[in-house]
Amino acid sequence: MGMNNKEDLAAMIAKTPARIGVGRSGTRPKTDSWLKFRFDHAAAVDAVYGEVSDILLKRLDLFKVKTKADDKEVYLRRPDYGRKLSDEAKRVIEAKCIKAPTVQIIISDGLSAKAIEENVEDVYLSFKQSLAVAGLDTGTPFYIEKGRVAVMDDIGEIIGPEVIVLLIGERPGLVSAESLSAYICYKPRLGTIEAERMVISNIHKGGIPPVEAGAHLGTVIQKILKYQASGMSLVKKEHEEEKREKLG
Repeated sequence: MGMNNKEDLAAMIAKTPARIGVGRSGTRPKTDSWLKFRFDHAAAVDAVYGEVSDILLKRLDLFKVKTKADDKEVYLRRPDYGRKLSDEAKRVIEAKCIKAPTVQIIISDGLSAKAIEENVEDVYLSFKQSLAVAGLDTGTPFYIEKGRVAVMDDIGEIIGPEVIVLLIGERPGLVSAESLSAYICYKPRLGTIEAERMVISNIHKGGIPPVEAGAHLGTVIQKILKYQASGMSLVKKEHEEEKREKLG
């Protein structure tokens, strides 16, 4: 390999966390590369099977409910169970939550408890501050164990908020096991299609900084409330307004 190629490779390695240019020894990866792979794989497994600490939930003043997925193996095999609240969860939410808030914040471990442990506090506090500055009320936030994205539809039926924001752990990979996503939907209800949801993903220290993500979420919520839409409906309404402005 010539010097220029080495420099190009070094530049590429510096720009990506992907496993490139790690080299091999015969037909096998080098020992340090193999050990790092094993370490990252173990971290991903731990993230999936981990639990969010009650200490964190107490610090953020979040009560806990569960979905119909009563254990982790069921949750992994049956995604549909993670999309539905347990009957007990519905009763608790009905009893504890303020009805019809402007913004309802929910948090779930999803596929990475580690993502919640590492990132959610900074995102949550920054987001709540941005909503307070905008004068938007946030209802009664809570935590859902073993949730999937569409669980927000069940919650929308019970609480009836204008917007739901779900902070949920992403499926871990070999680059990061602690990446968080924020899913947003305007008036989610049973029958809401996926095209109506929006997502800000890759929230972690090596991606979108958590505090920055929380502030950005506040801006996104204001836009959703202005157009009374999210997802593709929001894109369509924004496009229609731009056309009207150009036509004068």
